[in-house]
This record gives sequence, structure tokens and C-alpha cells, in this order.
Amino acid sequence: MTSIEKVAVLASGGLDSSVLLAEEAARSIVYPIYVRCGLAWEDVEYDALVSFLDALKNPHTMPPAILPVSVDAMYGDHWSVTGENIPDAAEPDEAVYLPGRNILLVGLAAVWCATHKVSRIAVGSLGGNPFPDATPAFFKDLARVLSTGLDHEIRIEAPYRGLKKSDLIKRFAHLPLELTLTCMAPAGGRHCGRCNKCAERRKAFRDAGIADRTAYSA
Repeated sequence: MTSIEKVAVLASGGLDSSVLLAEEAARSIVYPIYVRCGLAWEDVEYDALVSFLDALKNPHTMPPAILPVSVDAMYGDHWSVTGENIPDAAEPDEAVYLPGRNILLVGLAAVWCATHKVSRIAVGSLGGNPFPDATPAFFKDLARVLSTGLDHEIRIEAPYRGLKKSDLIKRFAHLPLELTLTCMAPAGGRHCGRCNKCAERRKAFRDAGIADRTAYSA
């Protein structure tokens, strides 16, 4: 009898990684990895992840593994740490770039995988992601370096690189997407409705033609 495969999914509580968790859990044992870096929205974000997992009720999803690493010394007074001057809906995607974000996330997840006998790491990166640490070439190169450095096979998979957020919403409309969080300035458990990420989320639901059940403050 073939044993079921294991996969570590980088889980932020956001829509993309949450549906990835659900899809992977249909065929694999899923280990959600949450990397806590000290960013302004993380408490609400983690609560969203736990709420989604509770609603999913899939026995193949394990409790989240929280991996802490502080970016304070690297980011200083960056808006992502202070929560001030958050890029709003009018600003371009480039304004929300977090330097080295995927290097930190995948690197820590890989160390966890090496110590827990897991080789696959899945990330919810979308096709429209313009940043240098989200390209197929980057993930391929990083997997090779991590595999060498850890003496443990690491495979990094980004199955949604050819899709848009609206594609995911249409495909997974049956899931409790309203429990996910795509916001950089949440308050009281609600999306702010004003930041760049909230605008992206609203547009994706409109493009998908699916009712947006998300709770927005504005």
C-alpha cells in the first residue's frame, strides 16, 4: 500500500495559500508553515489561517507550525513593520514589495522540512506576481541550493504561477474564502478596504463574477 505524500505549505491566511492548503489536503498530508516576522498584520493574519483550517475540517491538515524570525534589524521603520503609510489602493503592486520575503519564508520552511522528513514545499505564488523572488527560475535555483546545503531533497512547487486570483476564486468558490485575509491594515478582524491588497481582492472577486462575502471596514 502506497503511503500518502507529505507537503509543507507556506500558509499566510491569505486567499491564495489557503486554497492551496485545501487543494493539497485532498491528496497529501499538509503541514501549514506560518513564518512570523514581526509584520504589522500578523496577529489578525494568523487568526484567519486558524479559522480557515477549522472550517476546512480536513484530517489531512496538521496544526500550523509557527517559525519565528524578526525582520526588525533588516527592515527598520519599513511600513510593513510600523503599520504606518500602508500602500493604498491607488499605488502600484511594486509598492508592496517586501525585500527577500520568499528567501526568508522558503529558507525557514526548508530547514523545518529537513528536520521533519518532508521534501515538498508548496507556495501560492500567482502568475501576476512581478517580484524577482517569485519566478520559476528563482524557485528552481533556491531548491537546488537548499537541497545541497541541507543534504536533504527540497522541491519547491508553485502550482498557481499560471493563474490569477480571480481564477482561484472561481475554482474554489465552494470554500469559505471570506475567512481568508488579504489586507495590510486589518482592524477588528476585518479588512480595511483601503489598502493595495484589499483593492486587489475586491477586483478579483468582481472579475470572477463571484459574490464577495469579505467583511470590509470601508
